[in-house]
Amino acid sequence: MLRALLIVAIGLITPAWAETRVPASQSEISMGFTPVVKRAAPAVVNIYARRIVNVRSSPFAGDPFFQNLFNNFGVPQQRVQNSLGSGVILSEDGIVVSNYHVVGEATDIRVVLKDRREFEAKVLLSDEESDLAILRMKDAPRLPALDLRNSDTVEVGELVLAIGNPFGVGQTVSSGIVSGLARSGTATGNARGYFIQTDAPINPGNSGGALVDVNGQLIGINTSILSRSGGSNGIGFAIPSALVAQFVAQAKAGHTEFKRPWAGLSGQSVMADMVEGLGLDRPGGIVISQVHPASAFAEAGIGAGDVITTVDGLPVNTPAEMIFRMSVKGIGKDVTLNIWRDGESEEISLPLIAAPDDPPRDTLQTSSRSAIPGLTLSTVNPAVIDDYDLSFNAKGVVVDNPGQVGLRAGLRAGDIILSINDLSPKNSADAAQLLEETRGRLALEVQRGTRRMVMRFRL
Repeated sequence: MLRALLIVAIGLITPAWAETRVPASQSEISMGFTPVVKRAAPAVVNIYARRIVNVRSSPFAGDPFFQNLFNNFGVPQQRVQNSLGSGVILSEDGIVVSNYHVVGEATDIRVVLKDRREFEAKVLLSDEESDLAILRMKDAPRLPALDLRNSDTVEVGELVLAIGNPFGVGQTVSSGIVSGLARSGTATGNARGYFIQTDAPINPGNSGGALVDVNGQLIGINTSILSRSGGSNGIGFAIPSALVAQFVAQAKAGHTEFKRPWAGLSGQSVMADMVEGLGLDRPGGIVISQVHPASAFAEAGIGAGDVITTVDGLPVNTPAEMIFRMSVKGIGKDVTLNIWRDGESEEISLPLIAAPDDPPRDTLQTSSRSAIPGLTLSTVNPAVIDDYDLSFNAKGVVVDNPGQVGLRAGLRAGDIILSINDLSPKNSADAAQLLEETRGRLALEVQRGTRRMVMRFRL
């Protein structure tokens, strides 16, 4: 109930007065977008962020052959990395939304208003996967803020404005239309991405800026472009405001990490050559290939071969669309799915849950007596599977952090340890004990993605 109230409080619902219409007179045409810009521009800010990064200086840098062989050569040194982007004020008390790639892991963030006032800010909640971050400005007075429009009401062909700070030249406004909806995985290569496409010019520095409609309401956060040259070619992408609203709600509820519902299933888009076999009359929906037994979908009786066509009455044609619809609704809510099964359509309601942390992951670090000291391990469970995007049939122990010794040995975060000296550990404590008992030689069977490998060491 709290989250629902917070979403309404920041203006997700379109006010009755905000109707879209064409200019009614020559004077309105001559004014162009001036009234919209005057209303929206003060709420769009510039963001300057600094972060500390570890870099290695190598004498082989730039060499086409040796640079790849000596990636870890040299002693890491700390450097300051600066980034420039944009943000949007969403509440009078200084709540700002921007992109994760602008402020993620930043140690120092400054927000500069259109009138050149500057304020420090801190990140309340961020999520690399969605490329969104929520900030709060420190000691900020009453500020201009943008209302969120429900992005599900946006239609292709609507006039829009992109407001941001491209190339650091200062606040800039560009115009265009909504070119497409439900673009998934196109902009960032992230399978869970879901975007509004626009031809309003978006350039480096526009990231985190506002995509607004002709009423000055926020419909998306500009995040990336599709370009071969690095310049704007009229194919830009914005994260829909419906997801932004859920981020703000969770940030105000005190979360520091974004909590998205767990689907616990895998599937693919229904293509034309699959229609006849599934008994459909046209391509559309997601055909399920695998369901984790702990998933709410499995509890509701959904299994391999079923086709999900809609979520809460809205069509879904890719897994990314379905994840987006679930993320917008939020954990603890119910969704209604339309399922196509054996030539018949059926409606199923199910709760949205987080990935169960059961059995407990029991994260631990190996001791100095271990064959690989400083190795952080966790027992594989649905929550771990979701964190590392592992196969649903994954079992055993996962590497959370290889540590210095493990890193030199070739281990990586997300590796699954299948066996230690031909013995299969059941949990993290079992794996830690096996490593402490190892003497002389060590053989690790490791699963990394779809690859299986055996690492052998002499101790």
